Amino acid sequence: MVSKSVVAALLATAVSSAAARPDPQLWKRAISLASDEVRTCSIYDEAPETKAPKENPWAPISPEDTKAVWAYLHDPATGLNLTLPANATLTDNYVFFMDTLHLNKTEVLSYIDGNGEKPPQYARVIIFEGGKIEPVSQEYMVGPLPFSDKTTIQPYDYVFNGGKGGSIPFDGRYFDGKRSAGYQSLLKNAMAEVADITKDLFDGVYYGNGDNRTDLVAASTGPNSWDGTQSFITIMFRYPGLASYMTPIDFYAILDTTGTDITTWSFRGYVTNTRFFPTAAELRAAYEAGELANEFPQTRDQTWANMERKGEMGVRDLDDRAAPQSLEVGGKRYKVDKAQNYIEYMGWSFYVSFTRILGVMFYDIKYKGERIIYELSLQEAAAQYAGNQPKAANTVYHDTYFSIGTYSATLVEGFDCPFGATMFNLSFPGSTDKTETHPQALCIFEADSGYPLARHRYGSSSNPNGFSHLASVKSSALHLRHVATVGNYDYLFDYAFHIDGSLEIEVRASGYLQSSPYYKDQGNFGPRVYQGTQGSYHDHVLTFKADFDLIDAKNSLQRTDLVVVNQTQPWFPELGIFEQMELKAYNMEKEQQFNFAPNGQSMFCIINEDKVNKWGTPRGYRIVPGRSNIHLSIDNSPFSRKSSKLLMSQLAVTKQHDTEPYANSWQNVNLPLAPQQDFAKFFDDESIENEDIVLWFNLGMHHFTRSEDVPVTLYSEAVSSIVFAPQNFNDRAQESDLLNRRWIISDPKTGAISYEDYGVELPTCKVALEEPSSKILPWSTV
Repeated sequence: MVSKSVVAALLATAVSSAAARPDPQLWKRAISLASDEVRTCSIYDEAPETKAPKENPWAPISPEDTKAVWAYLHDPATGLNLTLPANATLTDNYVFFMDTLHLNKTEVLSYIDGNGEKPPQYARVIIFEGGKIEPVSQEYMVGPLPFSDKTTIQPYDYVFNGGKGGSIPFDGRYFDGKRSAGYQSLLKNAMAEVADITKDLFDGVYYGNGDNRTDLVAASTGPNSWDGTQSFITIMFRYPGLASYMTPIDFYAILDTTGTDITTWSFRGYVTNTRFFPTAAELRAAYEAGELANEFPQTRDQTWANMERKGEMGVRDLDDRAAPQSLEVGGKRYKVDKAQNYIEYMGWSFYVSFTRILGVMFYDIKYKGERIIYELSLQEAAAQYAGNQPKAANTVYHDTYFSIGTYSATLVEGFDCPFGATMFNLSFPGSTDKTETHPQALCIFEADSGYPLARHRYGSSSNPNGFSHLASVKSSALHLRHVATVGNYDYLFDYAFHIDGSLEIEVRASGYLQSSPYYKDQGNFGPRVYQGTQGSYHDHVLTFKADFDLIDAKNSLQRTDLVVVNQTQPWFPELGIFEQMELKAYNMEKEQQFNFAPNGQSMFCIINEDKVNKWGTPRGYRIVPGRSNIHLSIDNSPFSRKSSKLLMSQLAVTKQHDTEPYANSWQNVNLPLAPQQDFAKFFDDESIENEDIVLWFNLGMHHFTRSEDVPVTLYSEAVSSIVFAPQNFNDRAQESDLLNRRWIISDPKTGAISYEDYGVELPTCKVALEEPSSKILPWSTV
């Protein structure tokens, strides 16, 4: 192979013009010489292995323990009197699901940081106890695990502050399939009574799910209770098909579903044309009077709203070529301990875990050996809608209610993640003793940031190339990504560990709008997007937890305000008094919810006042707002008043307590006036100076719906992010130790160029796209 010096000389000659543009022929010659012995780059090389410093204490419970716990629960000796879910009714006791219990931080630190024993795991079990005199949903903790004769079952009460521990009244509990089956007869009878009306107005009828005459889809919304003392459900109707969310009709049925005795459930009424009709007779009277005309009929043709390519839109020039790809052609630069779910990358190290309720979680995040964050996890993914009919006007979703982790499914290589990304399966306890696995549901890859990390051209007007020295440093980040498809939306979660020591969390949303029937002159709730379809305005708000431990657990939250002051200058006395900027830094003293300042004129930093850098400044990490840092638009809706307090500010800070691991309860959505977990109660005037503090932050979008949301919302626009960046955490920028850089020197007389590549040559190889047979890594029990 031609020597590096020969190629460098040719490249230097090629760029010796004043404009520093390579001569095309010389450039081709240099590249061809460098490629005389082209090697093959396999982008499917497995990530190098590493060994975690400790066994992962946060790992999900194993399939073996899932089976053992299930058998234990159903042993008559426990006294739980359980019925197998497949045979259970509303008035039986049965297991709804199992998950991994959150470990108390105080129990983990002595193990992860010292010589303490590894804390035992516990299973989190939700049992619907319809057979009790006062039927409830009750959470339990089962452990210690692995299963032994020491394993017991206890109520999981201490993490909930609503007054009833882990107990939820029957009418506020999850509206599962057994409760849904209970109202089918009532709904069928109510809709059959007005079938001629719905047929005439909407060309559709509903006689129940199993009836061949039914040609409408029934869908429900939530919440289904105010405080757990009553239960109701609103049913909307749509045309069936792949894009059913986009073809709603203007007809709704509301049912009262209070109590365990379905014979007492009743019909509340119909809604159409924004009018409420308590009885079929009243609806029929309005219909026969011609008051229910359907001005904008819905279409059954859903081809306009599916995601197949629409040939009638034409072809873009050169679109038949493959789009650019991000490939790890230099080989994978991150290491994985597959057994412990542990990763190392360019100074970063962290553990990964997974739960069915919250999805992917990160623990013990360190940079260059120092802890930055103890826990980073999603807490809630919520949406609240606006409208003038029951579905849109009354809808609040908390996606942990649906176990958002269970919806993280297969990723498309080359589109969802780059070709060659390391793919992992995700596993979790199913609805029985089985462990459910979703293949290729999490990917890890390093990607070019699309810009240099740092760059500077040291100018020289007399130099033929216009510079004397030029420096550019390569920028990249390690990404962990998964997509959770919850109903109509695909949430893409991306966690990027940048080589400068910053950590970026980004969420994108794609998928079908939960649309509404279109009404003339009702654009205040969203635009018309098709013949009979309106895009319903809504808020997406996703709450995350970042338990910062900068070096240790004694941290503070510093606020630095950019303030305007009046100033005079003795060297320019003729200016008199004028405005100047200065910084005012102070620590926030108490737990609180707060927002970013207008015009970005405040900086918030987690700092460790007892640890300073070389220059005597407290070491810290700045909270940098990204795109679309929002909070919920309203704070006094009866559908979310007390159950969504966590959504009502951009940021919040609290003192860490083992009794406050979650910002929300996964069943809170049905308890808006009496939540099981009341986030507002976290703020009890405790000091947050030099304490173990937790930052809660919200990402999301005010979804101003548009015609470009058809067929689905685009990831390019529906995005929100935040960055945690070093702020005096180091003595200097974290780029000087990186080898992937170029230091280029231009001779001031001849313009000849020399450069230093620090041993990292540009890759000259053919990319092997053949996919090996064992590309998917078995991510432990995840």
